[in-house]
Amino acid sequence: MPRTHLVLDSAFTVGPVRRRLFGGFVEHLGRHVYDGIHEPAHETADEHGFRKDVVELVKELNVSAIRYPGGNFVSGYKWEDGVGPVEQRPRRLDLAWHSTETNEVGLHEFQHWLDQVGSELMLAVNLGTRGTQEAIELLEYANIDAGTALSEYRRSNGRQEPFAVKMWCLGNEMDGPWQLGHKNAEDYGKLAAMTAKAMRQIQPDLELVACGSSGASMPTFGEWERTVLEHTYDDVDYISAHAYYEEDDDMPSFLASGVNMDHFIDTVTTAADHVKAHKKSDKRIDISFDEWNVWSIKRWEAQAKTFTLDEWPVAPRLLEDVYTVADAVVVGGLLISLLRHADRVASASLAQLVNVIGPIMTEPGGPAWRQTTFFPFSLTSRLANGTSLQVKASGDTVDGGKYGEVPVVDSAATVEDGKAAVFLVNRHQTESTTVTIDLAGLAVEGDVHAEGVWDDDVHAVNDLGNRERVGLRTNETVRREGDTITIELPPVSWTAVSIG
Repeated sequence: MPRTHLVLDSAFTVGPVRRRLFGGFVEHLGRHVYDGIHEPAHETADEHGFRKDVVELVKELNVSAIRYPGGNFVSGYKWEDGVGPVEQRPRRLDLAWHSTETNEVGLHEFQHWLDQVGSELMLAVNLGTRGTQEAIELLEYANIDAGTALSEYRRSNGRQEPFAVKMWCLGNEMDGPWQLGHKNAEDYGKLAAMTAKAMRQIQPDLELVACGSSGASMPTFGEWERTVLEHTYDDVDYISAHAYYEEDDDMPSFLASGVNMDHFIDTVTTAADHVKAHKKSDKRIDISFDEWNVWSIKRWEAQAKTFTLDEWPVAPRLLEDVYTVADAVVVGGLLISLLRHADRVASASLAQLVNVIGPIMTEPGGPAWRQTTFFPFSLTSRLANGTSLQVKASGDTVDGGKYGEVPVVDSAATVEDGKAAVFLVNRHQTESTTVTIDLAGLAVEGDVHAEGVWDDDVHAVNDLGNRERVGLRTNETVRREGDTITIELPPVSWTAVSIG
């Protein structure tokens, strides 16, 4: 049986765990908004048409900041279409996803939904087909109290107090040739800097995110970050990162996806720190990892429907991945990577939340349910508080596919006010792994409890026909004797151990 030994000590820390690390992402894509969070005819719908059963699940997921309204969608979006009387709003062609956008849900309605789920708005502006002028007009509409044309327009639309949006994304994936208004790093950097300066003339204390690479496989990765930050370093607070992972008939590599995320984060921080040194700046740029998840991209590309000129459906079923136990284990592993870099990852957004590669699924007129990936996110968001610790690990390794030999157990830990949590992934496909945890360096008393996700069938799913096939399971093997915890992790499993 493989073995791993972990040492936790309060003297060895990574940094504070910021609540925005457990953010989400809602895009006008497929059935995410319409027939997802918003379905006026549903028996649970509130007076604004939002499904209360979905609200309760999002609250249980414990999501902090939610990025909106895209995504690729935002690069063709006119924010003005989503305000004013709903019956007067225009229907538009959404070129990003070849759909029809009804604009029934816009800024006001989405803020109402955020108020129900208890999450903060993280607003993206269109720097694809629009620019600086439209961005500052949206800022005036959203954040100025009263006395200007656009703030008074907001008040006439029923919102007296400002939206007070703090965090803003300056476009989306502008390095991608698929993006409406795609730009090279030089042109985007100049536009982002100009827009950031203009927005700060209205509100200096905004938190602004410049677009980083849309993936580590992009040919401009690294150089894009350097060039963009050369233009924007003094004007923004964060650089974005996006990453998606899929099994692709290579389970060893899939289970080691966190190795790739670690490298991605390290490369982006290196690029940012290079610009910092070049500019002789005292300021530090952190990361907004505002898109990450497991997503079967190759399957999507193979199945993607080509619509005709006359076909622009409303809320078609797009990107509705059904997640397995293995997918949930990898999501838990990616959360471990984010915690391990809590000093530089200030914000992260699970992409996305409902129906569209989401931990929550719905059926029109029917139920809403938790996918397998729901569980590691909700439990980590609840337990990971205070300070992220440097976990000193030693033990056996396992084949990580294209990543070579990797630790059989991946781990992260947090501590706050006499309580601690340890997050563990066993990457071995056939054998359980025994883990011992040395707590001598932590002042943490009390009992231990362990829950996680695993199954004899790593491809088991929760679907409409069996919505509760997979859930959190208690690991009864966990024991504490003095300052030592022992636990046996099942193969292909994610586990959270709470202490105190």
